[in-house]
Amino acid sequence: MLNLDLTGGQILGEGGLVPRVLSIADGLVVDVRQQRSVDLSGYMILPGIVDVHGDGFERHLAPRRGAMKTLSEGLVAAEAELAANGITTAVLAQFVSWEGGLRGPEFAKQVFDAMRKTAPGLVTDLRGQLRFETHMLDLYDEIPQRMAEWGLSYIVFNDHLPHERLSEGRVPKRMVAQALKAGRNPDAHLKLMQELHANRDAVPAALDALCNTLAAQGIQMGSHDDTTAQGRAAWRKRGVQVAEFPETLEAAEAAAEAGDLVVLGSPNVVRGGSHNGNVSAVDLIAMGVGAALASDYHYPSPRRAAFMLADSGVLPLQDAWRLVSAGPADVLGLADRGDLSLGKRADLVVLDAKTRRVAMTMSGGRVSYMSGDIAMRFTA
Repeated sequence: MLNLDLTGGQILGEGGLVPRVLSIADGLVVDVRQQRSVDLSGYMILPGIVDVHGDGFERHLAPRRGAMKTLSEGLVAAEAELAANGITTAVLAQFVSWEGGLRGPEFAKQVFDAMRKTAPGLVTDLRGQLRFETHMLDLYDEIPQRMAEWGLSYIVFNDHLPHERLSEGRVPKRMVAQALKAGRNPDAHLKLMQELHANRDAVPAALDALCNTLAAQGIQMGSHDDTTAQGRAAWRKRGVQVAEFPETLEAAEAAAEAGDLVVLGSPNVVRGGSHNGNVSAVDLIAMGVGAALASDYHYPSPRRAAFMLADSGVLPLQDAWRLVSAGPADVLGLADRGDLSLGKRADLVVLDAKTRRVAMTMSGGRVSYMSGDIAMRFTA
């Protein structure tokens, strides 16, 4: 850990960017000046980004089917990308799904086992999230035990079955390609989807019991892609307090009005709207809806989204940045990070004031990324 004063830079706080000295020692922000100082004139110093949900790491673990046999190396590469984008805490969202392949239960075990072995040796705080497909009724009994074995404290429920087409007796779109990607016979894959769809009436009661068990274990729970206020209310009744990426204004407003934690996608902000026609994250934020922005599938997006919101006048920079730092930290129950106030973890990102590119990232007082001119300043 570095014990030093960062001088000359603009520090982001509740009142915006202010020139002041930031002192760090033993991994924390402190109010005692240190013996060593580094001049960061020309740079902005902001709280480290807390990414509450991202699956961009998938391409590092398996860049081609069957190509990555040592997942720990993929996690190291993923952490490097996270750090290069100012992310100091990252939740890696891994599927357990009927889709199989890289989203199947067997691969999930490999991923979470690799995380438990590799993450303690990395600088970025990596955490796992289980994305569980709700219609896999045969796995319900073992999920609580798996959460404990894999060291997980966060689960999000998904339902990606194409129910409308299955109800109409039609073959789902891209079914053959999906089956081959999972290493399954297309006929067997279709039969599996049909069987899961046929058992849909048993899912709500099973979810009631599973969520009750997980809540007793202190597991954080979220729902994914909510579309209706009624559906969100059903999740809330089960103790599922996080609403990830609501697809409609109705669902998002209902969640926010009830005090649920609404997580929006930062790529939605950067693109100026959803890539598949869902409600605009920018519109929701302008309405005061949204506790946090997540990377979703693109790690550069949280930083870019915060500045786009500030530049367009939707929010002041300090409030926009809160959506990628303190807000996500609150969702995860991490009171020790998210801003640069005294006593908090020394989690920060240093940006070039002109280009806004990441020059340095620090997590817990340790450097996870450093590049260019700033490296010369630290080594001088």
